[in-house]
Amino acid sequence: MFSASPLIGKLRRILTKDASDFFVGAEEKWTITPAEQISFPAAIIPVGHKDKVIATEFGSFDEVMLSLTEPSHGTVGSTVGYRFRDVDYVDGVLYHKGAELHLRQRQSRLPLYRRPQREISGALYESWVGNRWFGNWLMDDCLTYQLAAEAGEPLTSNDAIGHMPRYENLQSMKPVRIGDAHFNELILFDDRHNNSNRMARAAAQRTLLAAGRDTSSTPGVFLLRGTTGDHRRLLNEMDLAERLSARYGIRFMLAEDYTTDELLDACAGVKLVIGVEGSQLVHGLSVMPAGGSLITLQPPDRVTTALKLMCDRLDLRFCALIGEGSTEGFTIDANDVDAVLDMIQ
Repeated sequence: MFSASPLIGKLRRILTKDASDFFVGAEEKWTITPAEQISFPAAIIPVGHKDKVIATEFGSFDEVMLSLTEPSHGTVGSTVGYRFRDVDYVDGVLYHKGAELHLRQRQSRLPLYRRPQREISGALYESWVGNRWFGNWLMDDCLTYQLAAEAGEPLTSNDAIGHMPRYENLQSMKPVRIGDAHFNELILFDDRHNNSNRMARAAAQRTLLAAGRDTSSTPGVFLLRGTTGDHRRLLNEMDLAERLSARYGIRFMLAEDYTTDELLDACAGVKLVIGVEGSQLVHGLSVMPAGGSLITLQPPDRVTTALKLMCDRLDLRFCALIGEGSTEGFTIDANDVDAVLDMIQ
C-alpha cells in the first residue's frame, strides 16, 4: 500500500505557504521543565576580531554577533514532550496528518512511499543536527536519550560509527535501532533549550564520561581538525599546536587517531580545549571540568556560536578567535592566541 503524503505535504506548502507544524498534530503535550529566567555570560573575543566577521552559520549575522559580544539575560524555553499516534517514518522523514518532520536527508525524491510493514511504539530521541554532526549527537541527542529512556523504549535510526559505540557504552545507552517503520505510538521531545533540566542532564553525562579518569588539572589539549569534515582548513594549525605545546605544555591530538577512552583520558582534567570550530572539540567539552575554557579558531566566512550553547550548559567559558582567509584556507595569528590565554587566566 502506497501513501502520497510527501506529495500532499508539498502541495499544501505551495498552496497555503504553511509548513504544517508537525507538533500541532500531537495527541498529548506535557511540560517536563517550564521556561525559566537564566543568564549566560558573553563570549570572550579579542578587540577587533568581531570586525573580521564576514558571514555566519547556524544563526543570522545579527544573532551571532550579539551572542559573541553580549551576555544573555532572559527567558530560557521549556522542555516539552509530545505523544503521537499513527506516524510513518520513511527515508528519514516522519509523516503525520499531512505534516512532515525531517530527521535526515531523504534518499528518494519520489512523491509517494510504500507504507512500512514494521509496527512499533517508543520514544525517538534523534534530531536533524545530531544525525548530521557528531558533536550535536553527543552533546544534544545523547541528553535527549535520557528523556526517551524515562518515557518509553528509546529508538533511533542512527547507526553508531566511529567513536559513537564507546560513547553509548559509557552512558549505558541501549537504543533500539530502526529503519522505516509505522509508529502506533510515538513520543518526541522539544529539548532545545538550556534550562535547569537540560543543564542537570549535561552535568550527569559529564560525570559518567569522566568516571574513573584522572581529573587532576592539566594545561590543556589542542584537538586538531586536520582536513576532516566540512571545509575549515587552518593553514598554520600544526605551527600553532607545536608552539602551544612548547610554550604552555598543551598537548595536541588528531581525534581520529585516538580511541574514545584515550581522548577522554587526555581531556578529563584540562583547563583548556582549543581547536578549529567543529565536532572534534566535543571530545574535550564532554569531560572538561566546570570553569574551563574553550577557544574556537574560526574562518571569517563561517563564524558560529553553536558550541557556546554547549559551553553555557556546562559552565564553561566560550572564546572565539577569527582568522584571515576563508573556509578553504585561513590563518590565526599566534599572538592573538596568547592574548586570549591572558584573558582567561
